[in-house]
Amino acid sequence: MTGTSTYGKLYLIPTPLGGDEPQRCVPTFNIDILGNIRHFVVEELRTARRFLRQVIPAFPIDDCDFQLLNEHTTHINSLEMLAPAFVGNDMALLSEAGLPCVADPGALLVSAAHNKGIQVIPLVGASSLMLALMASGLSGQHFCFHGYLPTDKQQLTAKIRNMEMQSGKNNQSQIFMEAPYRNNQLLQQLLEVCMPSTHLCIACNLTLSGEYIATKSIKDWRNSPLPQLHKQNTVFILQHNP
Repeated sequence: MTGTSTYGKLYLIPTPLGGDEPQRCVPTFNIDILGNIRHFVVEELRTARRFLRQVIPAFPIDDCDFQLLNEHTTHINSLEMLAPAFVGNDMALLSEAGLPCVADPGALLVSAAHNKGIQVIPLVGASSLMLALMASGLSGQHFCFHGYLPTDKQQLTAKIRNMEMQSGKNNQSQIFMEAPYRNNQLLQQLLEVCMPSTHLCIACNLTLSGEYIATKSIKDWRNSPLPQLHKQNTVFILQHNP
């Protein structure tokens, strides 16, 4: 189906990675776009409302329509969610933090928009994955994002070994995350499983006041004081050079 000029647009609007300083990573252009939108699909309602009030203090929250799309959404009807666009209203998709559609279910909505001819417009914003890769000193030419790793210890060990093998074989950085309350356990598992010469970047609280980024070999990490990552938003990047 081909879209028409009467359709609204779907804007993909990045949100801050945390903290109370959205000006660090939200361009003025994005704020200008937001000021004219009243229909939102959001990952977390409270976070979205807080973000809107941070960037536009007088934003008319009560005049807006919010729809939830997250891992707890039991029934996803993308066409129903896009109904405002079909009658000419611009819409915005907001993740809880960072880029929409990266490690969240927003991609389902974007796919439906493309299928129905609704123009999809991604806006500039912070990506913890790309910021971590930029600062890691590891390969930015070849990389693979794995999302969240298995929670089962045996499966996690197998996954780490496979990532390490693929990294060495393809000269490829391996990017992954963990639920913040399991970060320390994941770090311990990486130090136990990986080869001493493998390099590991730990990038924590990116764009925030407590930002921490360090890349060391596994051997050096084992002999260094470890950062406390519990409940801290963290990206891990692994690279093995045989």
